[in-house]
Amino acid sequence: MGMKIVLATRNGGKIAEIRNILGGLDVELLDAGDFPPFPEPREDGETFLDNALTKARAVHGATGMPALADDSGIEVDALEGAPGVRSARYGGDGLSDGERCLKLLEALKGVPVEKRGARFRCVMALYPGPREGAGPLVTEGMMYGRVAAETAGGNGFGYDPVFLVPGRGVTVAQMTPEEKNAISHRYRALVEMKWLLVREFGLEPEQCIE
Repeated sequence: MGMKIVLATRNGGKIAEIRNILGGLDVELLDAGDFPPFPEPREDGETFLDNALTKARAVHGATGMPALADDSGIEVDALEGAPGVRSARYGGDGLSDGERCLKLLEALKGVPVEKRGARFRCVMALYPGPREGAGPLVTEGMMYGRVAAETAGGNGFGYDPVFLVPGRGVTVAQMTPEEKNAISHRYRALVEMKWLLVREFGLEPEQCIE
């Protein structure tokens, strides 16, 4: 059967992860680079769900095709859940991923390890376009850990270099892409999305469910 879906992100790291995790689906995954330039939707919602739906609807509107978007970030217990939905803008516009990691470490300076609990949260939204009696497909995934005392590792993106994986003694950035994609918050949300795609669009389970 098959279908085409546009990934509503220009983040190369996210695109690579999504393509890897959704491997096996009878789906052609496109991204913004496959279309003429269109405006970036504003990510000013109050929740991850708000932003994911806004991005998916905007990309559907620009391309006329089903669009898959995610919004994700890190929630730190000692900061009462911050940076949360503002993770990508933490510390102000124009900062690199590395600078945002250092900003987070500075905010937690002096906080003992037992109080540095954190979680990555990902909300995934597929907007297929108007469907009678049906709306967007939405899933959520989380990954629990702690914020490290310093950055470590060169893989991944975002806050991966400061997120310690429970029981492994390494940051997410010290893991291989395959290791990360087997346990990440994005993986958990995408596995749920696979099941929804099977149910809603008639894909054969054996094609896409491990």
